Amino acid sequence: MPEGISRQGVGDTGILSRNDFPSLFSALKGRGYRVVGPTVRDGAIVYGDLEGDADLPVGWTDRQEAGRYRLERRGDDALFGYNVGPHSWKKYLFPPHERLWTAHRKEESFEVTIEPNEAPPFAFLGVRACEVAAIEVQDRVFLGKYPDPGYRARRGRSLVIGVACGQAGATCFCTSMGTGPGLSEGYDLGITEILSPGPHRFLVRVGSPRGAELASDLPLTPAVTADHGRGKEIIERTAASMGRSMTTDGLRELMVDNLAHPRWEIVARRCLSCANCTLACPTCFCSTNEEMTALDATSAERWRRWDSCFNLGFTELHSAKVRSSGMSRYRQWLTHKLGTWHDQFGVSGCVGCGRCITWCPVGIDLTEEVAAIREPQGARPPPGGLA
Repeated sequence: MPEGISRQGVGDTGILSRNDFPSLFSALKGRGYRVVGPTVRDGAIVYGDLEGDADLPVGWTDRQEAGRYRLERRGDDALFGYNVGPHSWKKYLFPPHERLWTAHRKEESFEVTIEPNEAPPFAFLGVRACEVAAIEVQDRVFLGKYPDPGYRARRGRSLVIGVACGQAGATCFCTSMGTGPGLSEGYDLGITEILSPGPHRFLVRVGSPRGAELASDLPLTPAVTADHGRGKEIIERTAASMGRSMTTDGLRELMVDNLAHPRWEIVARRCLSCANCTLACPTCFCSTNEEMTALDATSAERWRRWDSCFNLGFTELHSAKVRSSGMSRYRQWLTHKLGTWHDQFGVSGCVGCGRCITWCPVGIDLTEEVAAIREPQGARPPPGGLA
C-alpha cells in the first residue's frame, strides 16, 4: 500500500481501482459484517445479501416513470449505474415483521422475555444520498424521545457505505429536497464511481472514524486533482438532469392550509389505497402490533408488522373508521409527509427518491399534486380528463 494511504482520517480521499474493489468485501467480512446491497432479482434491482462484487448489478440500469419500471443493459460495466428500486434500507433497520417479546406462564403469573437482537452487524453497500437522508429521518422517529430498542441496536452496529448518483431517474427530485445527488454527511465511506476518462475506478471519501478504520485495509492510491474534478462533474451533471422537481417554499403551510382543496377529491378517483407508496417509501414508519397466543394458553408472542395510513382499519377506534374515504387517507399521507412531519420531527418526511411515483400502479405523482394545489383553482386541468 502506498505510503500515506494506509492511515486515513475523516475527510481524506483515495482511489480504489475496479480490480481492487473485491478488497472492500474482504475487509467488511473480515470484520464480521453482513454485507447487503443492490442485486438483480425478479426483474428489478433490489437489496439483498452480497457475497462479492459479482452479486452487484454489473452493467445494468433501470428506466422509471410514473407507474413504470424496467431493467436495461448499459453499454459499460458500471456497478452502480442505476437509480433506486422498490426496496429501501428500512427493511433491515425496521423489519416488516418482527417479534418484540414472548411471554410464558409461570404458575399464577407470567414472565416476559424481550426478543434478543443478536444478528451480525450490517454493512449497507450502495446507499444513495437521498437514502442516507431517509435513514437520518428514521433516526429521528425511532431514536427520539422514546427510542425503539431493536432499531437502536441494529442502527448502532450498521456501517453505511454511500454511493453518489451518476445519473438521475425520471422520477427523482432529490435536488428539490436538498438530499442529493452528492453525499454530504451521514456515511462511513462515500464512493463516487468514475467510468471515464481513464480506467474504471472509485473515488473514496472517509466519513467517520469507523470508515477510516475500514479504509486502512483497502489498497487505496492517492486521489489527484483530476479525480476530484471528475467526481464533481458527475454530481453536477446528475443534479442538472433531475426528472422531477418540487417547489418547497412554504410547503408545510401549503399542505395544512388546503385541507379542503378540490384536488384531494380528484386524486382520490385514481388512488387504489393499495399502500404501495408507503411500502416503497424509505421514511414511512407506520406499524401495528399483533398478539399470538398458544392454544394451551401457556405462552404468547407480540409481533410488529408494517401498516399503512392507506389501510381502512388503520387508526380504527372502537370499531369506527377514522378515515373512511380514500380521499381522506391520501390527504393524510401527503399532508403528513410534506407538512406536519415538520411539527413532529423537525424535518420533511420526503427525501425526493421518487419511489412512490414509480411504484404507484396508477402513476400518481406527488410533485404534480403539490403543483396543482399551489396553482389558483381552475388554472390546471385535472389529469386524464377527470373533472
